[in-house]
Order: sequence, then structure tokens, then C-alpha cells
Amino acid sequence: MAKTWEVAIVGAGFSGLGMAIQLKKAGRHDFVILEEAGDVGGTWRENTYPGCACDIPSHLYSYSFEPNPGWTRQYPRQQEIWDYLRHCTRKYGLEPHLRFRTRMVTAEFDDTCATWLLTTDGGETVRARALVGAFGPLHHPAIPDLPGLDRFAGATFHSARWDHDYDLAGKRVAVIGTGSSAIQFVPEIAPEVAHLEIFQRTAPWIMPKPDREITGFERRLFRLFPPARRAFRNLIYWRQEVAALGFVVNPRLMRLIERLARRHIERHVRDPALRAAVTPSYVIGCKRILISNDYYRALNRPNVDLTTSPIVEVREHGVVTADGTEHRVDAIIFGTGFRVIDALASKMIVGANGRKLQDAWADGPQAYRGITIAGFPNLFLLVGPNTGLGHNSIVFMIETQIRHVLRCLRELDRGRTIDVRAGAERDFNHWVQSRLRGTVWQTGCKSWYLDDEGRNRTLWPGFTFTYWWRTRTPRLSDYEVVAR
Repeated sequence: MAKTWEVAIVGAGFSGLGMAIQLKKAGRHDFVILEEAGDVGGTWRENTYPGCACDIPSHLYSYSFEPNPGWTRQYPRQQEIWDYLRHCTRKYGLEPHLRFRTRMVTAEFDDTCATWLLTTDGGETVRARALVGAFGPLHHPAIPDLPGLDRFAGATFHSARWDHDYDLAGKRVAVIGTGSSAIQFVPEIAPEVAHLEIFQRTAPWIMPKPDREITGFERRLFRLFPPARRAFRNLIYWRQEVAALGFVVNPRLMRLIERLARRHIERHVRDPALRAAVTPSYVIGCKRILISNDYYRALNRPNVDLTTSPIVEVREHGVVTADGTEHRVDAIIFGTGFRVIDALASKMIVGANGRKLQDAWADGPQAYRGITIAGFPNLFLLVGPNTGLGHNSIVFMIETQIRHVLRCLRELDRGRTIDVRAGAERDFNHWVQSRLRGTVWQTGCKSWYLDDEGRNRTLWPGFTFTYWWRTRTPRLSDYEVVAR
């Protein structure tokens, strides 16, 4: 009979690697990590577009148990984050546990053996007592369904699948979307292309990016005097956490931030018509707030135009907008983000008694504390429904969830299965949705935070320390633990 692992982890990004490291720290070495790509890193392996960087300060966007005193910038760039994750993989000896180019196709709970049976795209089967889904929400690129796109004769690619072999120099390029990726790569490619046409559906709110190089003195101080590094990290955490007052407590507090964002526009956008086009009409924070010092400057370039007329079709050599204009282009780059809401729901996961995840989530994704789902024993999600953030570091949430999973695994050691009760899951998500009603994300805009019915299935409706408090210890009365 094939080996049964204690834990199977699917995904080798921040959450999957963090889970694996903490398993080893807890003396649990009987686990396997399935990763569909050829290396670790998750979104920081996939996104290699020019200018790719994080919008959370580096000393907070890292594991608390593995600080990096050598960060070179306040806001880390893609390569440095990827290098950090590969360093963690080597330091904690995760290589023997990793199975690269192994994509989970299905995961089915075996009621008889009380184990999860995973099948891979290579036809392999993996059996484990517990399954940790570290799938990550930012890895399914969203490509808009544009009429005629298949007829386009030029190059097309998404920012998360950047075609580095395609030479943009001297080309006429269309950028569709003005989200966090686009505002980073537009300033990078604008100087080299002949013409850049940016198609904007909704203007984003953009704040100045307080980025700078971390000096050699600071790096030596952080390396030689860890209390200084910890104090710096704590300072960043609480500075970020204060923003939740406007997001979830009183959206009227966002007016001050909005005033700063308007001043940022006025300072860098000279043309009145362009200034009006890039000024959003919704409450700041309703959609993700972006940070950049050079995006508005790029829009001022003579070879860059911003188009707000909706796209109606794509032709062989151009993009046609509702005003009747055909914009001739050689390439189309999509900066249109990811399919976050349905990324997890699309997984073929079958729980106890043959219940499919799609059926359990027929009314939308939900999980108890974002981690466990009723009817899916011994399954734990990391960065599950309603655990995303609009103001602080997701790594903090990941570590909080990992601690919760480890405590659940200790209960599983004494039992056969651990499964959250349906009533506890229902009550928790009723509380989540009721808390979300008064937040800035429900003030009327359309964003990737919301599902088709306008319900927020993505973000945590509060401070991150309140999430830590709620998940620090499993409330055993909310779980059903079946004895061996």
C-alpha cells in the first residue's frame, strides 16, 4: 500500500513554505509539498514584469521567525522577495519535501480511511491524513472577454505571464487595465515604446510611495542589534494597522487620505482633461489603494495617451473603442489582475460523503475563520475566504493561520478526523458579512473584492490583531473531533 503522509501541502508560495517550516519546527517531518511550477515562490516567481514590487514594507513582508536584516529597499522588489523565499527553503531543508511540476487535479476525502487522496496531472496519487491548501489567490490571470481578441495579429500577454522575449522597443503598445501591476510596469516601458495607449475603465486612487534605499548603516544595525530590527518591524505594523480605522471603523476618516491623493494628482498631472480622467469618483479605499511615484509622470509623456472610452472590439491590428476610434497597436498587454473569487472554488475538492466544494460554495466561498469548511474534515485553507487585507501584510495573517492549523493538528493527533460544525461556520460568516456592511469596501464601487452579487468574499472586516485573537486557540466546541 502506498505511503500515507501526515500532511500534504499544495502550493509553495509564502503560505505553503511557512506551513512547511512550522511543521518542521514542531517536530513534524512527515509531509509533502506539491508545487505545479518548477520552483518555489508563488506570485513572486510568476510575476516578473518590469518594475514588479511589493506595496508592503519589506521588514513586515517577511516571516517573523525569519527576519531579513539585509533588505535593500523599504519596499522590496520581486527578485529580492523571490530570493528570500528560496533562502528560507534552503535554510529549513524543505527541498526533500518538494515535488515540483506536480499539479493537484483532484482531492477527495476517503471516508473509510479518513484520509485525503490527491491525484496529480501526472497520474500520481498522494494520500495524506491532513490537507493544507496553500493555493494562493493571485495566480489565475483575469483576461477580459473582448470580441475579436482571437483575430489580433500582434503579441498579447498578461502582466503575470510577461513575454520577455518580445522586444517592445519602437512598438505601438496597448495596456488594458490600470491596476497595481499596470502602474508599476507602465513607467518602465513607456520610455522604450514608440507609443503607449492605456485603456482605463476605472481610475485608481494612487498615493505617493515612500520608498528609498535602506542604508548600509541601517542594515548593519539590524544585523548586529536585533531589537532595533524588531522595533522597526513593530513600528511599520502599527502604522499600517492604523489605516483600518478608515477602512472598517469609520469610512469618513478616509477623507484625509483622499485629500493627500488628490494633491498627488495635482502635483504631477498638468493637463486639466487628463487630471479629470485620472481622478476617481468613488470613496478612496473602496477599491485597492495603489502607491506610485512615477505613474502620473509617465502619463505626461508625449508618447503616452490615456483612453477612457470603453473597448468594444479588437481587430487584426488594433483596439476599437465606443467612440468609434481604432487604436492601431502592435501588442496588447493585460494589466487586468486575477480571478480571486473563483480561484479556490474552481478546485476539484470532494469532502466527506462525496460533497463537492462547488456545491458547498454554491452561494459563494466561505470558511470558518477562513481556514476550515464544514463537511471537509482535516482540510485547512491558508489565505482562504475573507482573510485578505487592504491595509496590512498578508504574511501576518498567514502566520496566524498556520498557528491555528498546528493547534488543530494536535487535536487530530488524538482523533481520526477534525471537522468544523456547520453552525459554527454559518455563525462566523454571518458575523463577517454583517461587519462588512459598514466598511469602505461597500460604499458603491465595483472591485475584485466583491462577487457577482456584490458580497465581499475576500477581505477581513477588521484589524489584523482581532483576527489573531479569534484564531489563537481553536474553540473545540466549534469542532467535531471523531476518535480513532
